[in-house]
Amino acid sequence: MKAVISPSRRLRRTPFSDGVEAQGVSGYTVYNRMLLPTIFESVEADYHHLKKHVQVWDVACERQVELRGPDAARLMQMLTPRDLRTMTTGQCYYVPIVDETGGMLNDPVAVKLAEDRWWISIADSDLLLWVKGIANGYRLDVLVDEPDVSPLAIQGPKSDDLMARIFGDFVRDIRFFRYETFQFQGRDLVIARSGYSKQGGFEIYVEGADIAMPLWDALFAAGEDLNVRAGCPNAIERVESGLLSYGNDMTDDNTPHECGLGRFCNTHSAIGCIGRDALLRVAKEGPVQQVRAISIDGDSVPGCDRPWPLYAGDVRVGQVTSAVWSPDFNENVAIGMVRMTHWDAGTTLRVDVMGETRVATVRDGFWA
Repeated sequence: MKAVISPSRRLRRTPFSDGVEAQGVSGYTVYNRMLLPTIFESVEADYHHLKKHVQVWDVACERQVELRGPDAARLMQMLTPRDLRTMTTGQCYYVPIVDETGGMLNDPVAVKLAEDRWWISIADSDLLLWVKGIANGYRLDVLVDEPDVSPLAIQGPKSDDLMARIFGDFVRDIRFFRYETFQFQGRDLVIARSGYSKQGGFEIYVEGADIAMPLWDALFAAGEDLNVRAGCPNAIERVESGLLSYGNDMTDDNTPHECGLGRFCNTHSAIGCIGRDALLRVAKEGPVQQVRAISIDGDSVPGCDRPWPLYAGDVRVGQVTSAVWSPDFNENVAIGMVRMTHWDAGTTLRVDVMGETRVATVRDGFWA
């Protein structure tokens, strides 16, 4: 008998949960104490559909941390080593969030609504508490809270066509990591060209739970001939694309440079960042380990629910943190953290896959 998760008020449903269940969800995980769908038909079937058609994803678990007040921009810069001074209203930035040691606390998207109002669309962690602590500790004039905002992602090659049927053709003109405001049933909604896949699409920041299901229903009614389905972040497509998962591929033990996110760090100019001094040392010396794409030989591997050690001979030189069989590339694709002595492309290692030894090869880049 399989164990199940017992429902309680500590595990929150989302404003779209009724629609997700009606679409036949068959698997969930817990993310920011909320339900996040993981499977509908099957991981592989969902993967093929995502690459060919269009899906509607309930990602309300990507909670927003809102900063509002005169010190909002100052607080936002204190959280990240990315220089935000040239960021304008209408832009979204991928921002590593670090602690005082330079360790990763989150890798969210920052949405600048105004100089004195920001949303931080977070990955799975208690970032709200950290941000509140910084604001209170520095006595900043800013309100930090979780607003009633639930993201809904529209992903896949037909996403522009579906969105245009609801919001008009102007939605097609939104540039990558930019947003515009559109109306639905008299409500203003922020819509960004972004999402946790490489298949293209949008994220709708649904402000107000009362319009969540009307929007969900409207999208499915408008996209019937586009073969629209409910979907979710797909494990195969994610690893192929090299999209990191906070808590899996990186934790607060890792710096942005170890996670391959150095290009999002302007440490010298990001004055005020909490972890700036620590990251200046890291930037000067360079990381001793870093995220790499890794191929694993043999038949399909099981799900990677714990790190798999990587060895060169008898010496441990890293670990695989995410792995899955790719139907399109006909091999096991993986993400791992590898020491600098063995991270060059073509390096052959061995990996312990739950007691079974496999050959692993470091690649020169991700598959997609």
